[in-house]
Amino acid sequence: MGCFIAGVVAVPITSVDDYQKLILLLATTQVHLALTTDNNLKAFTRDISQNRLKWPSGVEWWKTNEFGSYHPKKHDDMPALQVPEVAYIEFSRAPTGDLRGVVLSHRTIMHQMACISAIVTTVPTGSEADTFNRNLRDKDGNFIAPLPRSSPTEVILSYLDPRESAGMILGVLYAVYGGHTTVWLEPKTMETPGLYAHLLTKYKTTTMVADYPGLKRAAYNYQQDPMATRNFKKNMEPNFSSVKICFIDTLTVDTEFHDILGDRWLRPMRNPRARELIAPILCLPEHGGMIIAVRDWLGGEERMGCPLSMEEEDSEEEEKTEEPAAVNGYSSLIGGGTTKKKDQKKSRTELTEVLLDKEALKMNEVVVVAIGEEVKKRANEPGTMRVGAFGYPIPDATLAIVDPETNLLCSPYSIGEIWVDSPSLSGGFWQLQKHTETIFHARPYRFVDGSPTPQLLELEFLRTGLLGCIVDGKIFVLGLYEDRIRQRVEWVEHGVLEAEHRYFFVQHLVSSIMKTVPKIYDSSAFDAHVNGEYLPIILIETQAASTAPTNPGGPPQQLDIPFLDSLSERCMEVLYQEHHLRVYCVMITAPNTLPRVVKNGRREIGNMLCRKEFDNGSLPCVHVKFGIERAVQNIALGDDPAGGIWSPVASMARQSYLLLQDKQYSGVDHREVVIDDRTSTPLNNFSNIHDLMQWRVSRQPEELSYCTIDVRGKEGKGINWKKFDLKVAGVAMYLKNKVKVKTGDHILLMYTHSEDFVFAVHACFILGVVAIPMAPLDQNRLNEDAPALLHIIADFRIKAILVNSEVEHLLKMKQVSQHLKQSAVILKVNMPSTFNTTKPPKQSNGCRDLGLKMNPQWVQPGFPVLVWTFWTPDQRRIAVQLGHNTIMALCKVQKETCQMTSTRPILGCVRSTIGLGFIHTCLMGIFLAAPTYLVSPVDFAQNPNILFQTLSRYKIKDAYATSQMLDHAIAHGAGKTLALHELKNLMIATDSRPRTDVYQRVRVQFAPANLDKTAINTVYSHVLNPMVASRSYMCIEPIELHLDLNALRRGLIMPVDPDTEPQCLLVQDSGMVPVSTQIAIVNPETNHLCLVGEYGEIWVQSEASAHSFYGSREALDAERFNGRTVDGDPNVRYVRTGDLGFLHNVTRPIGPNSAPVDMQVLFVLGSIGDTFEVNGLNHFAMDIERSVEKCHRNILPGGCAVFQAGGLVVVVVEIFRRNFLASMVPVIVNSILNEHQLVIDIVAFVIKGDFHRSRLGEKQRGKILAGWVTRKMRTIAQYSIRDPNGEDNQIAEVAEPVGRLSTGTYRNSGPGSIKGSLRAGSMLGMPPQMQQPHFMGGQEYPAQPHMSFAPAASVSEAPGQAYPASIPELATGPNHGLREENDETPTEARMEFMPYTDGGGVDNYQAGDRDGLYHGAETEAAIYHQQYGQAYGAPSPPLPTVLRPGVPTTDGHHDHRSAEPHPFYTDKPFIAPPTMRHDEARYELGGDNENTPQPGDRWSLPSQQQAQQPPLPLPQVQQQHAQQHAPPQQARGGLRVANRNSDDEDDDDDDDDNGEWAQEAIMHMNFAGAGPEALGRLN
Repeated sequence: MGCFIAGVVAVPITSVDDYQKLILLLATTQVHLALTTDNNLKAFTRDISQNRLKWPSGVEWWKTNEFGSYHPKKHDDMPALQVPEVAYIEFSRAPTGDLRGVVLSHRTIMHQMACISAIVTTVPTGSEADTFNRNLRDKDGNFIAPLPRSSPTEVILSYLDPRESAGMILGVLYAVYGGHTTVWLEPKTMETPGLYAHLLTKYKTTTMVADYPGLKRAAYNYQQDPMATRNFKKNMEPNFSSVKICFIDTLTVDTEFHDILGDRWLRPMRNPRARELIAPILCLPEHGGMIIAVRDWLGGEERMGCPLSMEEEDSEEEEKTEEPAAVNGYSSLIGGGTTKKKDQKKSRTELTEVLLDKEALKMNEVVVVAIGEEVKKRANEPGTMRVGAFGYPIPDATLAIVDPETNLLCSPYSIGEIWVDSPSLSGGFWQLQKHTETIFHARPYRFVDGSPTPQLLELEFLRTGLLGCIVDGKIFVLGLYEDRIRQRVEWVEHGVLEAEHRYFFVQHLVSSIMKTVPKIYDSSAFDAHVNGEYLPIILIETQAASTAPTNPGGPPQQLDIPFLDSLSERCMEVLYQEHHLRVYCVMITAPNTLPRVVKNGRREIGNMLCRKEFDNGSLPCVHVKFGIERAVQNIALGDDPAGGIWSPVASMARQSYLLLQDKQYSGVDHREVVIDDRTSTPLNNFSNIHDLMQWRVSRQPEELSYCTIDVRGKEGKGINWKKFDLKVAGVAMYLKNKVKVKTGDHILLMYTHSEDFVFAVHACFILGVVAIPMAPLDQNRLNEDAPALLHIIADFRIKAILVNSEVEHLLKMKQVSQHLKQSAVILKVNMPSTFNTTKPPKQSNGCRDLGLKMNPQWVQPGFPVLVWTFWTPDQRRIAVQLGHNTIMALCKVQKETCQMTSTRPILGCVRSTIGLGFIHTCLMGIFLAAPTYLVSPVDFAQNPNILFQTLSRYKIKDAYATSQMLDHAIAHGAGKTLALHELKNLMIATDSRPRTDVYQRVRVQFAPANLDKTAINTVYSHVLNPMVASRSYMCIEPIELHLDLNALRRGLIMPVDPDTEPQCLLVQDSGMVPVSTQIAIVNPETNHLCLVGEYGEIWVQSEASAHSFYGSREALDAERFNGRTVDGDPNVRYVRTGDLGFLHNVTRPIGPNSAPVDMQVLFVLGSIGDTFEVNGLNHFAMDIERSVEKCHRNILPGGCAVFQAGGLVVVVVEIFRRNFLASMVPVIVNSILNEHQLVIDIVAFVIKGDFHRSRLGEKQRGKILAGWVTRKMRTIAQYSIRDPNGEDNQIAEVAEPVGRLSTGTYRNSGPGSIKGSLRAGSMLGMPPQMQQPHFMGGQEYPAQPHMSFAPAASVSEAPGQAYPASIPELATGPNHGLREENDETPTEARMEFMPYTDGGGVDNYQAGDRDGLYHGAETEAAIYHQQYGQAYGAPSPPLPTVLRPGVPTTDGHHDHRSAEPHPFYTDKPFIAPPTMRHDEARYELGGDNENTPQPGDRWSLPSQQQAQQPPLPLPQVQQQHAQQHAPPQQARGGLRVANRNSDDEDDDDDDDDNGEWAQEAIMHMNFAGAGPEALGRLN
């Protein structure tokens, strides 16, 4: 009031608990004066100092309790009132937690006060009944029989907060307006039995201002002990006869409590009008607390413009305006003095109750089952809900019921949002113009007869956010808009898919849970919009979720996971049975941990705050359980869910969609003749690089050939061509005389980046020996590098290791030499001698003079000259053989594509042992007759600037780099100040999809150095061809495409606009084909050329492609080099890269005239090995990982690995902190579901540091998979999302204590499902079997034979061919056990089997093949095919038809013509209890006699093949489960898992648990269908 009189705007604050809220409030309102009391200020000062917060600046604090009273002097004039438009700003929190201030003007307050005053004064007291008409007046205009009034003022008793909402309006403003007396008491008063009743009696209260929680406490106290109330004070019995009305501040009416309040509390307290007192008030706490509806006795309802009873048919519209009469003539605002009808029905002033049909409410319809007195009689009928009315809207209000989604006026008897307009309402929010427009000035639409389009109404409304309806003109509120959750339901009716939403109110769900489920403290619910549908999430607070210690200072309580699990299940079942709500997930927390909001004076769980924290993954949740199978419908199916995207069915669907499109293959620029620009000699005359080197020596002996730049950027002593020849001759003679090498010997070259390395390479060329360059060992990663070196030595029968002084010093270090010796003994490998070639005996003659000449046989195609050994991030080796013809072709392609000449020097820096790095370091200088400058990668790591200094100083035109090395340079700010304008082609090599951020970062970093933006070029470099495509000299910036992810999963390329399609994939091109190279995009299974608009495997035809995988005689590896298209030129032989991509045609302006040029560029999507298929859709693991890594701040960058294991999609996540991991799980699941339409099966968390990474920081997916499968990875928690075979798809949750292998709960459920929404089906048309939808309960894919234990045809964990005998874990032949020490290492050429890692995380390597490299047919199988070179652990693709092994035939060979068996969707294998015979176990799972194995059957278990062999004893059966069979599911891909064998000789300490390891692996993969009692170790 002081502020009003002083003419300043008041900003009431209810609490200063939230410092941030206070600061925001002071800042937004620009407050410079704060009024408080002494006590409050002291408490505030103490809190600020304790929490070390900053004192709010620019605010003066006044203590009003020290001001005293105002006493005007007799002769002083009263100052004139200056009334601003705004009276006060009331701040309240939106349901989402945002703080918003509502502006209230003096005009608004006066309107509201007039309405309240009219309502209160017309309340009949029931005393002095008189028959005289009260509307008649005498000759002076006064009423003859005025309303009997004991006093013109009211006594208001309130315990609501007087600083906000209804407490302020009724307790403060209304009291001042009418001169009433307000008695305010603290809310705690209500807890004392009898005190409230005593105060009501003592002050002769006429108006009660209360809420439900307080009244319930008073009424229930009276029920329990009436005498405590009656005898509260002697000689003063409670008497409520003075009470005229009891205002109850609420949003929903509690009709059941009204019976108790009226009949069992008010009436016994001597109030004869007990039922008429009760008046719930509908006020808007978020919009200033203004009252919009309460029961009244004003009359004039018939003029509201709507039916006042269900029989009346006055109007169909929900909009109504009321101008009722007032009998006291307050103002025209209330409508003057119209007369009340005598025949007015009593029901108009009563609190109407209705009984509504629950099922109709779910569809937003109001079906009134009963009304009025009949409601009580039928209240217990099932499927009904009792709802009470507030009464009519306040005078001068216009009210509409509007559909909140469409803003259309609702039809009669339907649920909608209540929109209201009245002079008694605020004009808007403080400084939130946008929100004010949408909420305070909303305009609805309505349909007008004769017009198909809705029209906008001129009226403006306030959106209350309340959902309700109008029955008999009265307002019924069902809840807040945010308290309603929706769920889409689909069904097929007359062959047509029908779908609509069902609606549920949170309080109804919560009451069902609280009534039915035990041990629940509180509950709430909300829906999350995921993957295009609304999914219900239930939150539960229970004491069982608390880990607080039972005794102070004691250990924290352990969670009872099975109990929490059953509690979650019970909630799901209750809501499904009572409401048909399919719950998506149940999250459990400890009591009072969920965020709260104050609703009508009571702290309740704020479900919108919960949703906000749910989306952020910050709910304090300890357990989560999903009901994916029931809840999620919008799961897409591919065109061939069983066969995948490469199957003929899916391929045909794509082709029919892409009708008339061209086939995808590139042109080819053949360069038969390459001219040397120095001598104009055709370089085709030279068959090998050595002869060309001799030509350079003879033509320009004194010119510079090689020069080394040191760490300070200074030149070393240059070497001319003549000296180069002498150096090579010296090393060659040293090898010939000292090392005694012969033609065909294998020599390992282990050098630092130096001239010595180049000399050694060329010395090997001239001696006809096989050179195998290898980077020096990293002493920090000897556990990886030592076995890698030893296996190369064993596999390739290395005769000698050539080194320079630096590497010799490294190998002699104690740590390195001892590690190598011990490993060599364990692996039974003989270490060859090491020879230092840094200073060989000097030679005064060149190679030709010493008789060192090339033998014609050495230059024949197929003769091995050079072996490049590539290492995947998992340290698996890929060995590639090159001959002299390939080496010359590589140089030719480089020279012609990059327009290289002898006038510009060459730079050799990183990765000089393989690929482009080797070509630039060792070959291109000779091929071009140009000098080569060498910069050591070690020096570059110390001082990145020297590389760019060298590029600038020597005007190098073409340079090779990697993205990691550029990241390092950018991080150190290198190269900014140098002039790089001469650098025309910075080639950034990538072996997969280019990182889209690299180009932009490099461009920005080197823009100050004048590096042309078109000089930054991606090169697609493959192990079999270091330049498959290149952006060099295209003279344009990278071409970017945004691809539709839904189409991409089906194998289609659909560019989209990122603004309209935010969930799209950004890709950059990898350039055009270089010279003498052709690319074709081919379906990897059918070998047909793909059409424009789809992607396929990239096939390359180039003379620069490698000759073969070295040492592999595997037929599948040979097929990689013999790709022939079915519908292309049969004479063209392609190399199959195993990478997916597509060709794309673009037109760009190029050159000075900007003439448009057509270009065909290649886009690389990624390796087939890094994809997996689920439901016939193809997923790229890297895209899913990127979605996960950005979804939560607790996940490390690059800290996610996704793979398939045992048919389960597993996500392993590396995290910073281990707080409330259960709340992160839905965020991860939702992000994958939202962006990729994929439901994952398991989420496992590892703490920072336990996630395997390579030395370059790349994820080691194979090691992560191996660690997870073998349970060696230290997962701190693991959550199961779905069981592919369970009816409700729940697997197990494993909470792992430190230092103990995890245990968990297990369930066995019904058959799996590949249920999907027809709405999300194929855009290409459904396959024939899907065109007639038979959704049998959404559980089983139709027309599939049901067969126990039968994995899907493409799940490669159950391989069709016999395993090689050299793989002990999987061997089935007679040699099993004899060769167990051979191949347990990831560095072998067997690319698809995983190592066993021991407890320390170090790979447990075993010896290579001691019999040598080419000893016989057994080893042909042992050196397993390097199909696609994917990471072991990244999901393995289905093999193309031409490469697929067939069913083993009787002669031991594979029949490649035999078709694969059909896929089956069926029950998962399980571990039978020890007491159960195996045949019983089979029948318990429903195995049928029809499952007799067919000829060539490779899926049946031994127990099913009764005709072929007797049943195995139980442990062997379990071993068979673990080793050979994967759980069935509708997915493809995944990797073969090599399980550990129990007779592993290297781990004696683990012998005891070898037997149980198989069981643990089965449990971990959730093969265990039986419960823990089936496992002896848990008994």
